[in-house]
Amino acid sequence: MSGVASDHNTSSQEEYLQNYLQKEDPFASKLSREADIIAGFYLTVIGILSTLGNGYVIFMSSKRKKKLRPAEIMTVNLAVCDLGISVVGKPFSIISFFSHRWVFGWMGCRWYGWAGFFFGCGSLITMTAVSLDRYLKICHLSYGTWLKRHHAFICLAIIWAYATFWATVPFAGVGSYAPEPFGTSCTLDWWLAQASVAGQAFILSILFFCLLFPTAVIVFSYVKIIMKVKSSTKEVAHYDTRIQNSHILEMKLTKVAMLICAGFLIAWIPYAVVSVWSAFGQPDSVPIQFSVVPTLLAKSAAMYNPIIYQVIDCKFACCRSGGLKPLQKKSSLKKSR
Repeated sequence: MSGVASDHNTSSQEEYLQNYLQKEDPFASKLSREADIIAGFYLTVIGILSTLGNGYVIFMSSKRKKKLRPAEIMTVNLAVCDLGISVVGKPFSIISFFSHRWVFGWMGCRWYGWAGFFFGCGSLITMTAVSLDRYLKICHLSYGTWLKRHHAFICLAIIWAYATFWATVPFAGVGSYAPEPFGTSCTLDWWLAQASVAGQAFILSILFFCLLFPTAVIVFSYVKIIMKVKSSTKEVAHYDTRIQNSHILEMKLTKVAMLICAGFLIAWIPYAVVSVWSAFGQPDSVPIQFSVVPTLLAKSAAMYNPIIYQVIDCKFACCRSGGLKPLQKKSSLKKSR
């Protein structure tokens, strides 16, 4: 019986290796040279815009670092994660796309996979913390009275520890980092799920703790915020203009927060679906040309968060100026009297 079991494990491992390594060079591009050049230019533009945008957010925040509120500290951390993806990861894939193959070997592949997963997980968990912060501030008003800056730094330590743990677990022999099916990028070895039960357990754990659970928290938080805002609309209508303006500001903030959440889901969910399909579906069931599009879409996630936060700042400025003008007029009348 033990011989039969060992033969079965050997055959399944060989099948996994055949689909993954034995057919051809795993680092050779499976796309046409023209497609690689287009992808390289696309990632170059995305990398430049992301670096400039997130760098600008960090630079402007550093000028007033002692005055940053807890929510703003979390925003800076999100910019750090997105900048890390752009600076540490994108040059590897850009050079490889233009070279028509992955040129950094297995060590570079594992480093690139780790860095992408580390900063990506940190970005998602930061967004989860931001969504919880907004949920508690809007739905539980007493929360905002005790939240201090040191609480935000404790939360940052938890976020980085969480991302470090899950990004480093594959190096402990539980999982691995491997080339993408198209050859010019690297990621988590999703295909381990086809090799053993342990591989399936590893992939399912990654999916739950690094995607499904944080996404569920984000969706729950924003749904509760929307319900709270809608339920308070009629009550606010009976108050004066200043309270109504504050309510409108909260509605705009909620809409932009939902935009951030939707942008993240649009960028990453297609990649997660294709990855799960590759992990638990039939070998080679995902066309290579189809698998590259979600990967490129996910790599754009770091670019538009700075744009969204600039929109938030503009809306705050507009609403703040609009809400202060009547108060300024009243105060000037009092002074003149």
